[in-house]
Amino acid sequence: MKPSVIAIFASGSGSNAENIIAYSRAGADSGLEVALVVCNRPDARVIERAGRLGVPVEVLTRAEINDPAVMLPMLDACGVDAIVLAGFLLMVPDFLLARYPGRIINIHPSLLPKFGGKGMYGRHIHEAVVAAGETETGITIHHVSSECDGGAIIFQATVAVAPGATADDVETSIHALERTHYPRVLAATLSRR
Repeated sequence: MKPSVIAIFASGSGSNAENIIAYSRAGADSGLEVALVVCNRPDARVIERAGRLGVPVEVLTRAEINDPAVMLPMLDACGVDAIVLAGFLLMVPDFLLARYPGRIINIHPSLLPKFGGKGMYGRHIHEAVVAAGETETGITIHHVSSECDGGAIIFQATVAVAPGATADDVETSIHALERTHYPRVLAATLSRR
């Protein structure tokens, strides 16, 4: 099995990016090879995490990310054949959707279609889940489309929300699901046979 060469797009702390990088290095059959991390925020912790793990990082402005003359040569130079979003807070430009059809994947910390769309990310979602009195939440791994949190669902995993749970409790449960499932589902979905 030939591993998929991926670029991880991230905007925040990088816990999912670090987990994917570690998974990719766990063995020859991981199915993933992380070529680089693309980040749109120069203060994001993912930069330090990726650097510590020896993964090249490109910090780009929104304008650069939306410029095919910047992005396509950079991704081609690294041999990227798929893009993985890990807390990336910008919309993926149409030229990347066209270049990598069915090969751009995102994880969302709720059971889509609930708690998706503009402004629904990270802690905002966990607070909304608690405020809505949900008894269950989870993660959704999905293909990326031009619609925010759209695209075909690949995988969902659920976790109970206990009575009296806080947003912190929900976040802890979601992080556990992400660590367990995201790299494995990416490898199964993207690896080349």
